[in-house]
Amino acid sequence: MPKYHPIAQPLQVKTSLSDLIALTWEDQGVCADFAIPDDAWRALTVQFHRTHVVRILDEMALSPENEDTVSEGLIAEHFAYLVEDSSFWKSQSEALKLIHNNARHYRFVTGWTCLDVISDEEPVITITARRSNRS
Repeated sequence: MPKYHPIAQPLQVKTSLSDLIALTWEDQGVCADFAIPDDAWRALTVQFHRTHVVRILDEMALSPENEDTVSEGLIAEHFAYLVEDSSFWKSQSEALKLIHNNARHYRFVTGWTCLDVISDEEPVITITARRSNRS
């Protein structure tokens, strides 16, 4: 059974009304923008400077991962987690786990999208201007 550890975020949002609105690759990492409900100008941005694996799923697609449907530590309307013992982590190659022995599984869940990231580094979560509104 996976164990979820909530990650502090700079703004509490109603994640069931949020969605992933942009994902960009940056050198060896990724930057993901999530909608802040009722705020057309700002986004909750998650940045990883070093990323090994990225997966994007419709949130509904998580239910087939049977062992992930019963989870410890999930909090209603919270979206950022460090996850231990998930089926996604278990499905990664032993080579990846050996070579990147500091890598961890992070999950970001909204009402529409689930973003899984395996990275050696913790995410940086900030509030930014939405990309379409950035100058």
